[in-house]
Amino acid sequence: MSEADRRQRDAFQSGVRRRRERVEEGRRSGERSLAQNLALIGSLGWLVVVPTLLGIYVGRRLDGAQGTGLLWTGALLLAGLTLGCWLAWKRVHEA
Repeated sequence: MSEADRRQRDAFQSGVRRRRERVEEGRRSGERSLAQNLALIGSLGWLVVVPTLLGIYVGRRLDGAQGTGLLWTGALLLAGLTLGCWLAWKRVHEA
């Protein structure tokens, strides 16, 4: 058996082992209730919306003060959306 075949087999076995461990952990901990799932979805929504709206608000204020059109609004909208998605991603991995 070549070295490449051995590495491929080891990677496959590692993936199977991780999958088996996740399945066993799911059986031990049980499934979340519908209310818990809905609460998670709601919190994810707020985690994305709030930083995005704050970015828009601050951007509009800066654009109004400096007369730059939509420069700051667009930049801070993107920054807020990025921050919100990152926070939501972290929250999902905690759950």
